[in-house]
Amino acid sequence: MRRKRSTLAGGAALAATVLLAACGGPAGDGDQGSGGGAVELTINVFGDSFPESLYEQYEEENPGVTITENRSDYGTHHNNLQARLAAGSGTADIEVIEVGQIAGFIGQADRFVNFLDEGVDTSQWNEAKIQQASTPDGETLIGLGTDIGGLAICYRRDLFEAAGLPTDRDEVSALWPTWDDYVATGNRFLEAAPEGTSWMDGAGHLFTGILGQEAETFYNEDGEVIVAENPVVREAWDISVEAIEAGQSAALAEFSPEWNTGFQRGQFATITCPSWMTAYIRNNAPETEGLWDIASVPGGSGNWGGSFLTVPAAGENVEEAVKLARWLTAPEQAIAVFEEFGNFPSPVDTWDAPEVAEQTDAFFNDAPVGKIFPASFESLPPQVLGPQSGVIGVTLNNALNTVEKGEDPDAAWQKALDDIAAATAG
Repeated sequence: MRRKRSTLAGGAALAATVLLAACGGPAGDGDQGSGGGAVELTINVFGDSFPESLYEQYEEENPGVTITENRSDYGTHHNNLQARLAAGSGTADIEVIEVGQIAGFIGQADRFVNFLDEGVDTSQWNEAKIQQASTPDGETLIGLGTDIGGLAICYRRDLFEAAGLPTDRDEVSALWPTWDDYVATGNRFLEAAPEGTSWMDGAGHLFTGILGQEAETFYNEDGEVIVAENPVVREAWDISVEAIEAGQSAALAEFSPEWNTGFQRGQFATITCPSWMTAYIRNNAPETEGLWDIASVPGGSGNWGGSFLTVPAAGENVEEAVKLARWLTAPEQAIAVFEEFGNFPSPVDTWDAPEVAEQTDAFFNDAPVGKIFPASFESLPPQVLGPQSGVIGVTLNNALNTVEKGEDPDAAWQKALDDIAAATAG
């Protein structure tokens, strides 16, 4: 069947703000889903979650089933899900939830299918991934892992060369064993940078990358908000402010039109780069193929992003939705998503599969992405998330945006803490 794409206006997103609405007639005569009749399954996503080819494959293997994907921006998607759960209706058969948001839905576990009751083999994921989508007692699992972020630094080889810096990815990785070294390298770049270029796209991504290496950031293991007293959060803030004050940031808000233009025009030399970011760069600036490369992240480890498939318990096609969710998150399909979109698969067995381990990316000067991103998980501790982790992260990133526009850093920090306290009260 054919699917029609249309543009959706929206705010900041974790991927392009494009709405993908699937449409098509009923299955042919005699075609049946496992429930005994034609079934249309809906899946609500943000960004590039699954390729069209996977939906088509599933429909071919399951006569009578058709799949409709609805895509909206990151914030709208999660806000709509929360509202529809509260209303008790209107959710899709399958809803994607991002890792920074999943903890906020754990308290509503009774509104989702418990995959542990469905006989799901959880051994395909590591314990940290399972814990992120489980209730504290471990008795309920509301989400099946799709991808994980990993961390690296994507950089423009041409801009590095113009500024007199090395371009070989191993030599570039050696420039920044720490985030302080990354900022120091930024100062070196600015000394001879091509006119109109900055070291990084925005300080918010530097901030996110630093915190992506820590076990506890916004919450502790007891579920308490610890932003104000956690030294690693303040240290990440101070390093980010240092970079801003040194003139390293292009001050481009993520997923804004200006940010997209920055990729296309080469307005910045580096960006904190989880695996899913590679597809974003490729799709937004296809003419820059070969100019980019990928180096190790300072500190060697880190994660930013990753998602889960959930099945709302009040859905009309729960049995078929569970079947599809299990299939989409199986290793074979996770590899297919990685090959097309760059979203790094969360099933651990896939990391050694040749299709992953030997994967290179021609767009990024044949960077060995199948080795770079798994390396960022090797020393990564389990990371504590809380119900408002996503909101807190956005608040602090927005506060850094105001510093980039001239706001006093201490005043911006205090306002962010006040806003966080208000958002997490009660």
